[in-house]
Amino acid sequence: MFIYSPLEQFKILPIIPVEIFGVNVSFTNSSFVSILITLLILQATYTLSNSRLLLANNFVWVMLKIDQFVESIILSQIGKIGLKFKPLLLTIFLVILFSNFIGLIPYSFTITSHPIITMGLSFSLWLGITIMGILLQKFHFINIFIPSGVPTPFIPFVFTIEVISYLTRPVSLGLRLAANMLAGHTLLNIISFFIWQMYTAAGILLPLALVSTVLLALLIVLELLIAFLQTYVFTVLVASYINDIYNHH
Repeated sequence: MFIYSPLEQFKILPIIPVEIFGVNVSFTNSSFVSILITLLILQATYTLSNSRLLLANNFVWVMLKIDQFVESIILSQIGKIGLKFKPLLLTIFLVILFSNFIGLIPYSFTITSHPIITMGLSFSLWLGITIMGILLQKFHFINIFIPSGVPTPFIPFVFTIEVISYLTRPVSLGLRLAANMLAGHTLLNIISFFIWQMYTAAGILLPLALVSTVLLALLIVLELLIAFLQTYVFTVLVASYINDIYNHH
């Protein structure tokens, strides 16, 4: 008996099974989407860096708007000194945005719904930013855990809280993105399944199915906004972490 599961869309399935010395290195749907996203980003960066391609078409217009949007995030969170991190933050923004949007395509795969991927991304960024901060600030990097204006007797207590908060940054950053993508895409899948069942049943359920289809369309628009919002939140938080290197709170 077939049992429907809304989590099937998140399964990593082998496209080309490969096993080397007992190790599974198969080419999976996750690998395919990752390569697709890489190609899209290469195309986007090539378009933005080649003046001959900057013509009036929708793709170039969208890429230019995204480029300006990321630059505005950098200026607001870090300042002009943060513009040297623009390639990094723009790449992060595009990777997450393309991943979220591709995951909304039926029968596709959402790589940002897997904590192992989002946590890997957030932890590597956090570790790189931390190492860079230590190299730049040396011993003064410890000041990031001591907010200005804290009374001396409270410094040990506040310092402990700030250290714990700093260590949990990659966890909260990665899990927030994965949880939102998993929940939103699962909800869309469940509602779509029940609407399809109403259409197949027809009869008195047909009017309800038509109304539900309109609501589903609105929900898809909402999920598109959430996908963009989660991309924005992730990028802003990474930018704020970089800002801590230059501007202690």
